[in-house]
Amino acid sequence: MKLLRKIFYVLVGLAMLVAGILFALQNRDPIALDLLVYRFDPRSLALWLLSALGIGGLLGLLASGLIILRLRASLATTRRKLDKCRQEVDTLRIAGTLERE
Repeated sequence: MKLLRKIFYVLVGLAMLVAGILFALQNRDPIALDLLVYRFDPRSLALWLLSALGIGGLLGLLASGLIILRLRASLATTRRKLDKCRQEVDTLRIAGTLERE
């Protein structure tokens, strides 16, 4: 099963690489990027689009990573509270059995 998963990931990666190369070859037109305060030199359209895709992907990973860190911290706090409650329940059970005797 792990071998099939690896083969699948390799095939998907190769397909993405081929698609990226074909995209870059078909979009060679030089385009100047103008960002209100700065104007970049003309580069290929494929470079600008793939750069935007890459930067967007990295920003998405960063944002989701921060959310995951916050959720892990919340999970750790909740687990500590759960352990404390379990200890309290165990203490009360022991105290209840000692009172009956």
